[in-house]
Amino acid sequence: MTSVDLDAWFRVALERLRPGAPAEDPDIGAELVWELFESQVTSRHLDLAARRLGAAGRGFYSIGSAGHEGNAAVAAALRSDDPALLHYRSGAFFVQRCARISGQDPIRSVLRGVVAASTDPISGGRHKVFGSAAAAIIPQTSTIASQLPRAVGLAFALDRAARLGTSSPWPADAVVVCSFGDASANHSTATGAINAALHAAHQGVPMPVLFVCEDNGIGISVPTPPSWIARAYGTRPGLAYFHADGADLPGALRTARRAADLVRASRAPVFLHLRTVRLGGHAGSDVESAYRTPASVSADLDRDPLLGTARYLVARGIADPPALLDVYSRVGARVATVADQVLAEPRLGSAAEVTAPLAPYHPGSIADDVRRSSLRGRTEAPQPPPAGPLTLAQAINTTLADLLDRNPDVLVFGEDVGRKGGVYGVTKGLRARFGPRRVFDTLLDEQTVLGTALGTALAGFVPIPEIQYLAYLHNAADQVRGEAATLSFFSNGAYRNPMVVRIAGLAYQKGFGGHFHNDNSVAALRDIPGLILAAPARADDAAAMLRTCVSAARTDGRVCVFLEPIALYHTRDVYPGDESWLAAPTSEHVPIGRARLYGEGTDLTIVTFGNGVPMSLRAVNQLADHGIAARVLDLRWLAPLPAEDLLYHARATGAVLVADETRRTGGVSESVFTALIDAGYHGRLARVTSEDSFVPLGPAADTVLLTEDAVVAAARSLLA
Repeated sequence: MTSVDLDAWFRVALERLRPGAPAEDPDIGAELVWELFESQVTSRHLDLAARRLGAAGRGFYSIGSAGHEGNAAVAAALRSDDPALLHYRSGAFFVQRCARISGQDPIRSVLRGVVAASTDPISGGRHKVFGSAAAAIIPQTSTIASQLPRAVGLAFALDRAARLGTSSPWPADAVVVCSFGDASANHSTATGAINAALHAAHQGVPMPVLFVCEDNGIGISVPTPPSWIARAYGTRPGLAYFHADGADLPGALRTARRAADLVRASRAPVFLHLRTVRLGGHAGSDVESAYRTPASVSADLDRDPLLGTARYLVARGIADPPALLDVYSRVGARVATVADQVLAEPRLGSAAEVTAPLAPYHPGSIADDVRRSSLRGRTEAPQPPPAGPLTLAQAINTTLADLLDRNPDVLVFGEDVGRKGGVYGVTKGLRARFGPRRVFDTLLDEQTVLGTALGTALAGFVPIPEIQYLAYLHNAADQVRGEAATLSFFSNGAYRNPMVVRIAGLAYQKGFGGHFHNDNSVAALRDIPGLILAAPARADDAAAMLRTCVSAARTDGRVCVFLEPIALYHTRDVYPGDESWLAAPTSEHVPIGRARLYGEGTDLTIVTFGNGVPMSLRAVNQLADHGIAARVLDLRWLAPLPAEDLLYHARATGAVLVADETRRTGGVSESVFTALIDAGYHGRLARVTSEDSFVPLGPAADTVLLTEDAVVAAARSLLA
């Protein structure tokens, strides 16, 4: 059905309505019905305008809300300061919420998004999303169900912020509302998030989240069985379930109010099943006649929520058809006028404009924050400093303790990090010292771990979640790639995701693991725009770089991944018994994108990181026996790369060997080569890497991983 067809059909349907007798409804006054009807009509006309603009090549990819306008009742049932993470068909919710906020113009906001105008107040022309900082609507892209873990994390954070006295932008009694489609309800992300909410509530943890499933009965072209959502979610222990018909505005409003009131009072999750219809194709060029019968399309038209509200207004004697048609036409004219106006507004015109919100970096502010953090008064009784130099694991533990002690906004959590203290003891003792509100165990579900970080970050915390092993990240990579890394981009900096994700990773564990405990691939992280990827190799760097990451998260809202080489956690020596890999704890920081140099050899620069650093230092001694003087450059930062230091030391020797413990394809060495070549380096260049293989168990691992002998052989070959 085209925009013309739907518009004409509704006008004819309005004219056929017959006035009723005046009647009162104690639950919904005439003024509110008019307000909601106008929000529904506005949303409909915005959809029609988006279709027209798209057909004319003046608008861009836009998913319509036609048929879902009953969600305006959900907006009316909530407060305007209740944070909302909306389904891409929750247009009427957006209009209704914004209409109640002074200075908001939802018509112009949506249409600016449709035409990708840089004046779009939420995304700045980067995407058509429903979002508004003033209206407490956190923008979401169309990734299926990806916002649910964040919604659960935010609901979890509301009570925690109030109890810990953390400055939060949300009221302590707020309700988090999260809407999604019936097809999304089957996604593992949705089922996992709802399970996490119930798991928390089962333990008495406050979880004030209202899940709203907008069920139109079809996912693109795949039908959802009519009884499925009720069967799947209507009988879940601990999950209060409400059902409402989106075509029945007063009924939907009554039900939404009961659901919202229950969440607010009980601080427990509630599921609102809002039955809707989809009027028109899924999105863009989708033609629903290819997979739907005329009878099913006609049946949906009969359940048009606009027509349902119009019937109610006429039946109560609040309005007659001409008055409703007048409202419909007036709003349509307003939308059409604004649609013409926004076409003349500017669009993003350069890469610099597009990427501006991705990676804010204020090194002076980060350094100041690190300094303030180290001087800030303690929250706990002072602890005696660690005796003597530390291992990498001890340095991280000591630094986390100091960050928790001096920074009330810091949280540490993940699988086994609390009572057990982590698989490798890195978080040992932190829960006992700082309590379970600040150091706690999560479900064994990486989406929940990262969703908790996403939500607590929105509530004013600086979360430090732990992913137990690098291979486990891939279960939930979209929470970093599609949610954390995109929020500032799609909100033009209005919302941020400050966090430091600790990940135990890389290879060379002896006698433990195989692939899932020895994962040497970081390709999934290196290409995420704006992500900071730190890889410390030794104790003093680990302490300093962790402080840098926490301050970069706090001051610039950055998403940081702190990659900890497992095999170096408890390493003491470069050579047996020398204890040269221990270091004293430090309260300093390492600027993002600065490398560390070992030696001043003039023949060769070995560029490496992580396990490759002590390996390359031993290789340097072997090379000296062959008359080759080499220096080792520890990258420390894998994103952004320390390009300036890299180029300087490459030119200093005129020969570069990249000793890369990751895989040859998709490994770090590829980006190092590219950085040098792009910068105009013309000297000798080679790399030695691990094989393109998963890491096998036992001694077989040595056949596919980078070795010291391979580094020496590659260096000699390069300089031959």
